[in-house]
Amino acid sequence: MGELSKQQLKSKETKAKIFRAARHILQKKGYEELSIKNICEEAGVSNGSFYHHFKTKDDLLSYYIEEQPGINPDFLKTPESVQEAKETIVYVYLNYVHYCQELGVEFMANYYTPKNQSLNPLIRTERPYPIVTVHNYLKKCIKAGIVSPDTALEDITTDIRMIVIGNVFEWCLKSGDTDFENNMKRSLKAYLDGVF
Repeated sequence: MGELSKQQLKSKETKAKIFRAARHILQKKGYEELSIKNICEEAGVSNGSFYHHFKTKDDLLSYYIEEQPGINPDFLKTPESVQEAKETIVYVYLNYVHYCQELGVEFMANYYTPKNQSLNPLIRTERPYPIVTVHNYLKKCIKAGIVSPDTALEDITTDIRMIVIGNVFEWCLKSGDTDFENNMKRSLKAYLDGVF
């Protein structure tokens, strides 16, 4: 891939500016104050500019997942063993833990609300959500015969999503004063050990 054109660079900068404004509002004022009007004022952009980059406020909120540091696709290759598959799934979520920590407790506490429809798995896009990454990885593992769970794939990914949400919620509830990384690792490992 070549370098971005001036227009692409400007577009990327505007998108990042809108996201930073939303992040600031979420951290300082909460989800209730997160309106497109407030975001545009904070970012210093027009409503038209907002809608050029995002369909809705929830579309904007899901953008933060896109910005999560990527995982090397080679790491997600078909594993040699069940143990390697489990370790890879845990790794995906430890990557997510680190990104949550980078965004901060205030952001995450306001992001994880039932009002945020970008969290609704029924309206997910094909953005690189960790759960989509894990779903596709598990599908590959099952097809290759590496893992043979008795539980349906959809149920497994739903269970994992609920475990992750619970760990994020616990971390936020305790204002970051918890061992977020080890709690995530321990609970996912216990679940995965029980499933395959």
